[in-house]
Amino acid sequence: MADLSDIRMPVKNEMAQFESYFGKTMQSEIPLLKIILNYIFRRKGKQIRPLLVFLSAKLNGEIKEPTYTAATFIELLHTASIVHDDVVDDASERRGALSVKALWNSKIAVLVGDYMLSQGLLISIEKNRIDMLEIISEAVKSMAEGELLQLQKSRKLDIREKDYFKIISSKTAALIAACCACGARSVTDDQEKIQLMKEFGENTGIAFQIKDDILDYESNGLTGKIAGNDIKERKITLPLIHSLELAPILQKRHILSIVRSKKKTKTQIAEVIDFVYSSGGLDYAELKMNQYSDKALAILDSYPDSDVKDSLRKFVYFTISRKK
Repeated sequence: MADLSDIRMPVKNEMAQFESYFGKTMQSEIPLLKIILNYIFRRKGKQIRPLLVFLSAKLNGEIKEPTYTAATFIELLHTASIVHDDVVDDASERRGALSVKALWNSKIAVLVGDYMLSQGLLISIEKNRIDMLEIISEAVKSMAEGELLQLQKSRKLDIREKDYFKIISSKTAALIAACCACGARSVTDDQEKIQLMKEFGENTGIAFQIKDDILDYESNGLTGKIAGNDIKERKITLPLIHSLELAPILQKRHILSIVRSKKKTKTQIAEVIDFVYSSGGLDYAELKMNQYSDKALAILDSYPDSDVKDSLRKFVYFTISRKK
């Protein structure tokens, strides 16, 4: 399996330059905000989304200034959404460190997220890229709708497969689709190419999220322990949804009663995981994941061979074969 450093190779120099672009937006003269922004910047993740912006751009043309604008706007949006998500999920950790919400408080976290989002909006206006603003605004709207739908469905634990796909299409997939569409838009006016890259992002994003949900049921790295975080947090994802649809009514009620309870024992979590394994929930989720990754790869087949196309193919395989 290719790693991210290998996938980055065709845009290695551009990604290095992007660091300074993004760093300039993570600054403020307000002392408290300056401290928090610096804390966030030093703990940045894999930067998968700007990577997709640059690869999508280079697949469709020559990377120029608008591509850096798109990548910066996307990373600001993604980072803002993470800060806000930690408030919504009441999460105390993010990327192995304390979240902004935990270190400061929820009010400050919301305001910091708002600040980063406004920075992205200002950049697009200053650079006169209303076209990119439109693409990303659609993604923000979709992400908010997806989050609210998930909260609504989670309360009653009545998430069906169609609801699940609507939620992940609106959340994870919407932002990855925006990355790819903005990358293409930064180098071409060809609407067919932009739409094609958007569809590539949507399919890759859905496969990415299904893989995340599968990983929650699998052994956790070197420890050999089962994570089960989604079960602890009363989140019903595709492996469990499919298993519940096949279960007899009494077993379904029993499993849902475990998921519904606020405090679960390790034995109860293990019971739900065993139920999903024995019901073929993980096999089904993997089948659906592969269907979406195949759709993404089929879109790439319409492009001539190149190192960039090869990197995007590797990214799709990385998405569905990663261990964390």
